[in-house]
Amino acid sequence: MSSVIELHDEENFNNDVLNSDVPTVVDFWAEWCGPCKQLSPTVEEIAEENKDKIKVCKMDVDSNRELAAKYGIRSIPSLIIFKDGEPLGVEIGALSKQQLEEFISTVV
Repeated sequence: MSSVIELHDEENFNNDVLNSDVPTVVDFWAEWCGPCKQLSPTVEEIAEENKDKIKVCKMDVDSNRELAAKYGIRSIPSLIIFKDGEPLGVEIGALSKQQLEEFISTVV
């Protein structure tokens, strides 16, 4: 079973991300996006390895255009890390595992 939470709408985004008691990384992606598919296994691995410290979620931008626009998503994959309901950092592109770990370490 995956440690990554699939976000489907604004309601579960609010519950799982904005109201989370732990830092949360959101991967904004799309099914047709090659770099998103390349990044997906790394996101899964990071989620599993850090499940006691952070929450990792994925949101399909095609199904959630308004929410993606609200957070300024113009390129995918885009990862935003939230803490206490606030976005603290953004990374764009297919990051390496090391780059993703460094990104997460800024808030954990």
